Amino acid sequence: MDASNTRVLPVSDAAIDEAARLILAGQPVAVPTETVYGLAADATNAEAVARIYAAKGRPSFNPLIVHVPDLDAAEKLAVFSEQARALAKQYWPGPLTLVLPKRESAHLASIVTAGLATVAIRVPRHPAMQALLRATGRPLAAPSANASGSISPTRADHVLKSLGGRIPLVLDAGPTQVGLESTILAADGEQLRLLRLGPIDLGLAFEPGGKVQAPGMLARHYAPAKPLRLDAIDARPGEYLIGFGPVAGDASLSRSGDLLEAAARLFDLLHQADASEAVGIAVAPIPAERLGLAIRDRLGRATHREGE
Repeated sequence: MDASNTRVLPVSDAAIDEAARLILAGQPVAVPTETVYGLAADATNAEAVARIYAAKGRPSFNPLIVHVPDLDAAEKLAVFSEQARALAKQYWPGPLTLVLPKRESAHLASIVTAGLATVAIRVPRHPAMQALLRATGRPLAAPSANASGSISPTRADHVLKSLGGRIPLVLDAGPTQVGLESTILAADGEQLRLLRLGPIDLGLAFEPGGKVQAPGMLARHYAPAKPLRLDAIDARPGEYLIGFGPVAGDASLSRSGDLLEAAARLFDLLHQADASEAVGIAVAPIPAERLGLAIRDRLGRATHREGE
């Protein structure tokens, strides 16, 4: 991994244009927000989002926060209650993420939401991120720009130390203002629930654990309703087989054995299999390397039911 392959550009109009070009070409770019530096990719492009996970070495596919420039853009992706809208008007732009029901018309890659019916969404305050959102015209998925498990980055050199050689560009705007990831609040029902502590204190009790709906939570994600069997070479009677590489199946994560393509297609095919007439789902063997580790981790979590 050669860090010299990653450029660091001070934020300017030209740098924003270059970052936008890379994002529209499906590449992730590190960009400052008021909280920490984020690794931004086009949230409508599944393979672009998969490259975030590849760069971070993320062990599992958590739901990612989708960044948009304003409330109007957010309402195109999510359904807001009056309570949620009031919170957005009070705290946006700023370090508050709202988890809301996803609109059926939202053109977001399913890998962004980890297959859930909700979406985590935020309007950032930092001018560089705002400029990038407007330059791309796309919602941007952007977890922290660091290798999984390492300290969150608040300066460009933190990003370079952690992800140098893994991403093409870091936009440098100096140290971040807040330096702590956003507060995450579920507003998808009648009662607000605090999912992650952060810079904004809403006076709500925090109860760790529970179903994963946003980054920073430790539990299982979306799992199909049907029984799921892993490392399958052939389908048993009544099973829908999701193939990979030489195992063709009813549908394939990647016929060529491309792990990036497999990561991008994972949640779509799980939903497809779950909606089929099959009584069970089988998945072909996935190599335990690079993105394959994240895919296997995600599938392993999906084999366990709530309460088990």
